[in-house]
Amino acid sequence: MGVPFGQMAAVLRHVFSQKLAGNKRYPLVLMLEPLFRCNLACAGCGKIQHPNDILRRHLSVDDCLGAVDECGAPVVSIPGGEPLLHPQIVDIVKGIVARKRYLYLCTNALKLEEMLDRFQPSKYLAFSVHLDGPREIHDAAVCREGVYEMAVSAIRAAREAGFRVTTNSTLFADAPPEKYRSFFDQVMALGVEGMMVSPGYSYAKAPDQEHFLARDDAESLFRRILGKAKRSWKFNQSPVFLEFLKGAWDLECLPWGTPTYNLFGWQKPCYLLDEGYVSSFRELMEETDWDAYGRASGNPKCADCMVHCGYEPAAVEASLGSLRGMLATARLMVFGSNDGGVPTAPPQPVRPQPVSEPLLPILD
Repeated sequence: MGVPFGQMAAVLRHVFSQKLAGNKRYPLVLMLEPLFRCNLACAGCGKIQHPNDILRRHLSVDDCLGAVDECGAPVVSIPGGEPLLHPQIVDIVKGIVARKRYLYLCTNALKLEEMLDRFQPSKYLAFSVHLDGPREIHDAAVCREGVYEMAVSAIRAAREAGFRVTTNSTLFADAPPEKYRSFFDQVMALGVEGMMVSPGYSYAKAPDQEHFLARDDAESLFRRILGKAKRSWKFNQSPVFLEFLKGAWDLECLPWGTPTYNLFGWQKPCYLLDEGYVSSFRELMEETDWDAYGRASGNPKCADCMVHCGYEPAAVEASLGSLRGMLATARLMVFGSNDGGVPTAPPQPVRPQPVSEPLLPILD
């Protein structure tokens, strides 16, 4: 795995404390969007389709740090837009690192190399560089030639400067499996800590609507890409989520696990769907009709979604929610997937059910 031990320990402490407090729903990762503005216009992106007056705005440092404190998640992800365009991004990063939250600053890396000397290496900070595949695939996805080479150069510079670096790759219907297996080798050769992969979500406002994956197609694609995975590949994701992508472990989306805060407030219900906003994290957790979302709800917007922001929390719940889940996860971490077409574990419950008294997950 490409997840640092300290981060895993922080998540475990957080999960156990929430279980002991009797909380059925709790955040694991805060998706903090300080701006929507970007220096690319990717065809599959649904985050930059806002009027110019909105694209010119950004959250203040106090807004960002207030959301971090209010949410309390042990991990923070800063997507966008392009976060490095924020005029106070350095102060935002410093404030989050000072709070000892594990921070992933997601970037297309166009400005990363020139800004590296403004940041300080820390075990709490990782640059998550957007790489959608090998050169020709990535440049086509971001609709600009030469971006892949700039990203690779920035990764090398960041690693040489002592920074943690991960990558994130969004895959679409035309992804060639054999090229992605070679791509994973190339990424690991750059010295990154781990890779993140996910099928693209079909944003209604995205310019390209032809290449989003239906669920069955996504599972088939990831079985071909991740089957017999090399031991040298390290993923900044739980092994259960990777099994889910292949259709070998049944999970149900837990959207409250990755709440989103942006220019408009706390976004209902998740990073991918915009169903309104509330002014406080407590309102988000208590007033959102969570049963209206996820595949089991029948909501057509959720039918084909397999994106990490909803299913990684479910993977954590499956891994830690029972002794059986913990043992199955440990086996995956040590021995890898069986890749034999047989589910690695029995289907998980559709929704975690409330309990009459708080229990440690290992007591299930």
